[in-house]
Amino acid sequence: QVPLVESGGGMVQTGGSLRLACLVSGRPQSTYAVGWFRQTPGKEREFVAAIALIGVYTGYADSVKSRFKISRDAAKNTMYLQMSDVKPEDTAVYYCAADYPARGGIWSPPTRPVEYDDWGQGTQVTVSS
Repeated sequence: QVPLVESGGGMVQTGGSLRLACLVSGRPQSTYAVGWFRQTPGKEREFVAAIALIGVYTGYADSVKSRFKISRDAAKNTMYLQMSDVKPEDTAVYYCAADYPARGGIWSPPTRPVEYDDWGQGTQVTVSS
């Protein structure tokens, strides 16, 4: 069973919207956070957003904070990344990832790829100008 599966990528025009989904089927009950990252050829994987699976905590990269929204549907074990007002620089392969285990303390979004344990296969987002 693949723990994380992304969907919803595709091509969108500048200024448009797109919603990505991430089905979390691995260990949702013991997950600290699910994050979205993106990567373009020759560059490191970049943090986009993260959401706690307990509580209502979220975190965003400054480059997307006012345009993207991360959310979850607990009943469907699915996380979403709503992308609005997209720009050509948002073009990338988008990955969702899970950080285990669930733990206490003040929630803080994991922003480094090394903090995550499972990764999806990625979905391509292309923004045309």
